[in-house]
Amino acid sequence: MNKPVDFQKRELKGYSNVQIGEKSKYKDTQTYTDPSFLFNEAEATPAFMTGSEVIREAIKRANIDLSVAYPITPQSEAAALIGELYAEGYMGDYFRGENEFGVMSQCAGAAFGGARVFTTTAGPGTLRAFENFPMWSGARLPIQVCVTMRGVNSPLSIQPDTMEAYFLLETGMLVWHAETAQDLFDWILKGYIVAEMPDVHLPIAVCCDGFFVTHTKDTVVLPDEKYCLPPYDPYRSPVPCMDMECPPVRMMRDPFVMKSNYISYMTQASWQLEVRAAIERSRKHTKALIGDLIECENTDNEIVMIASGTAVSQSREAIRLLGLEGINVGLIKIKTLRPFPHEEITEALKNAKKIFVPEFNVAGWLAREIRAVIPNNERVVCGPHVAGGMTMPSEVIADEIKKAMGMKVSGMTARG
Repeated sequence: MNKPVDFQKRELKGYSNVQIGEKSKYKDTQTYTDPSFLFNEAEATPAFMTGSEVIREAIKRANIDLSVAYPITPQSEAAALIGELYAEGYMGDYFRGENEFGVMSQCAGAAFGGARVFTTTAGPGTLRAFENFPMWSGARLPIQVCVTMRGVNSPLSIQPDTMEAYFLLETGMLVWHAETAQDLFDWILKGYIVAEMPDVHLPIAVCCDGFFVTHTKDTVVLPDEKYCLPPYDPYRSPVPCMDMECPPVRMMRDPFVMKSNYISYMTQASWQLEVRAAIERSRKHTKALIGDLIECENTDNEIVMIASGTAVSQSREAIRLLGLEGINVGLIKIKTLRPFPHEEITEALKNAKKIFVPEFNVAGWLAREIRAVIPNNERVVCGPHVAGGMTMPSEVIADEIKKAMGMKVSGMTARG
């Protein structure tokens, strides 16, 4: 049963700049709410909407200071809907950048100044923006970007493809991969809480599969819009916030590259290690908010499928079809790609004799990641995988498993 919110103003641990129950500085119909209450106890109602609309609903409750937009399919609708939120008074500022690189640079400038920042991108836009992502990490800027993934290869495709997530893995960002619109809503809000923790304080990419999530409708449970997250406190940052006493040149005072190569090498190496240590420190905060980094179903079976994003949904249906033929298959859903749940995966797969990794990309990068962390990695079957926006029928996944078992299968054309 939902508990009534305590509107009595009180301090929230870790947020010295706000009291719970205080009216939002942007929308006076919203009050700052304890995140634990917002995520677990606030009254909530189901709604039927597209993933793009879900992004809007998350940002309505995220209490952001700035969003910068540049349109590219399939994130254009979400960016436009966030602009409507600005017009309605739910955020501090919103504007369009000159291009994707400019958007991410402007996001960095705002975050340097202490703003909570949100943006969206997709496909070639992600690649044009890419130089900024490692800079965000190195500068410890907790910016959130929602990556609505699509094809990046030539010939051009605007259809779903997950190569972007692979490119993001070594930027120093947190990378989460949503399966459903509900994941997307929850993780946008929870992502800010994790990213802004003083012992983390890194950018986060909340990824979803374009069109499969952004443009299809699903039922999502939404907490009442009268609640919003507490504002970002930039003075909890592990590096100085840019203000009148701490100008941006403090980041590179006495540039080490001008002193010696040795100092330059050591500074780069030590800071890169610290960024990656911060990713590892995010585990405990992430687990507290979204549960274990993986979800397991029937992993005692000898055959297990492991996937992230909407490939999980296709795998669920394939498992149902295989079950009708008496073939029992387990499932592992990966929620976070960085930090990568290597220990959890190793434990969950200890009984598996065959491991299938269906993916919406041509490279099979998730299978590579899994092979890199588990013993006896010859068990891993890279596939099936499709690219360029092709769908992955559940029957194709089921056939891949049956072929590996030496069973006869009929091609898709024979199914009529």
